[in-house]
Amino acid sequence: MRATSIGHAGILIETEYGSITCDPWFDPAFFASWFVFPRNDQLSADLLSRIENADYLYISHLHGDHLDDSWLATHMSRDTTVLIPGFPTRELERHMRALGFNNIIRTVDREELNLAGMTVVIHVETSITDGPGGDSTLMVSDGQTRLFNQNDCRTTDLDTLRQHGPVDLHWLQYSGAIWYPMVYEETPERMRELIDAKVDSQFTRSLKYVDEINAKAVVPSAGPPCFLDPELFQFNMITGDEFSIFPDQMSFLSRLTAAGRNGLLAIPGTEIEVTPQGCTVQHPIADADVQAIFTEKRDYLTRYQSDWAPWLEQAKASWHPPTTNLLQTLKAWWEPLLAMAPTLRSAVGANCLMRIGDLEIIIDFRAGEIREFNNEPYRFRFEIQRELVETVVADRAVDWSNALFLSCRFRAWRDGAFNEYLYNFFKSLSVERMRRAEAEARRKLDPPDGSEEIELGGYIVERACPHRQADLSVFGEVDGQTLVCTLHGWRFDLESGECLTASDRRLRVRRADPTTGS
Repeated sequence: MRATSIGHAGILIETEYGSITCDPWFDPAFFASWFVFPRNDQLSADLLSRIENADYLYISHLHGDHLDDSWLATHMSRDTTVLIPGFPTRELERHMRALGFNNIIRTVDREELNLAGMTVVIHVETSITDGPGGDSTLMVSDGQTRLFNQNDCRTTDLDTLRQHGPVDLHWLQYSGAIWYPMVYEETPERMRELIDAKVDSQFTRSLKYVDEINAKAVVPSAGPPCFLDPELFQFNMITGDEFSIFPDQMSFLSRLTAAGRNGLLAIPGTEIEVTPQGCTVQHPIADADVQAIFTEKRDYLTRYQSDWAPWLEQAKASWHPPTTNLLQTLKAWWEPLLAMAPTLRSAVGANCLMRIGDLEIIIDFRAGEIREFNNEPYRFRFEIQRELVETVVADRAVDWSNALFLSCRFRAWRDGAFNEYLYNFFKSLSVERMRRAEAEARRKLDPPDGSEEIELGGYIVERACPHRQADLSVFGEVDGQTLVCTLHGWRFDLESGECLTASDRRLRVRRADPTTGS
């Protein structure tokens, strides 16, 4: 097996049985804020051809540094077969079909799939943290070696992962992929504390996965991005003194060495041959030039910045200009969604002020209203350039975490602790997403009574899934004689109630009376 880095979380996996292009990202993401580091705009023509014409395409999740719409639309062969994770919704599948990809295999969570000799298995993590779609990992085996592509998925089912067999090569995220705490208003002393704690927690989590997977070799991947806009350049970690949560590969490789692990450095174009005897690494440039990327990082980023400056200016000029009815547009869009989510609104429990240029808007979560700010109290505040908000509104972006906040092009303040439900609102700006966000809030804060029953597909079933009490009125789907809880993929036989996923769970179920519905 050969694994070639194509930048960030991107990998080209090649075996004698077929090839898979994973998460190809080339065009800068998140309002031209994130650029691939090290740069991947100088790959060889041969490698690009292999990437574009791979047998299979795997997209781990919907975020812009993994799902590059513009590049996929103009470069990736439509003959490739797309491996879709078994997410609870078909949002990713619909997205790929809209891009023209119609050869699709919708995989089943945690189930191995044989692709003419190459075995793949995709594990899904379903959390509102990543939007209703969640995130996923990919395990690939050619019968001799095994690669685990974790990207930035915080997978939890480690026991099942280990059952697939020993791992030879583990690719995983170790660096930041969030805007916190850099955009928040804090004193320099407090910001230093928060930054250091965030970086340490990132490394600790990643090293925990390294220990649990116990692969022969580990490749730091899925970050960090770099920031070439002069307005954001301070978010690059160069000396280590910056207020940045984006340490580079060399930092994590040092941690791996200290932990006695075999860490491998990969830059875009690096080929890693994996055999039962071990791994060999071939970089696309001389080793001294590879090291210079990191030892002379400021110079490297400055040259990179100069090359992309004209593109960056054009991108910023394309942002949507102010309209005259932004408040009315948001009110018409968001108030029906707020009406769907009383539990989520209660969990936020306070006003959020949005300063959008010279327009000040209050999101009143208690009342479910959007209105002009009138000096009322608030506990959350965002200050965002008007053109950025106008652009995501014009695009009807349903996940502002992905479409806006990851750009780091805003300032934030809050009175008190992090409130996950506030951000869950901004990640769920469609009926489909808000329905699931409200259900997730109910599951956590007001779980269904174990005695409650609902009707699904001609059967009366208990409302709370026996696995983790997910609300089956939202997450339950009938598939023939099987009920599927789409939150975690658990399956139950509708005649017997037997759990087909595990042996220690049973669903209370009976056929509905056709005359009474009970």
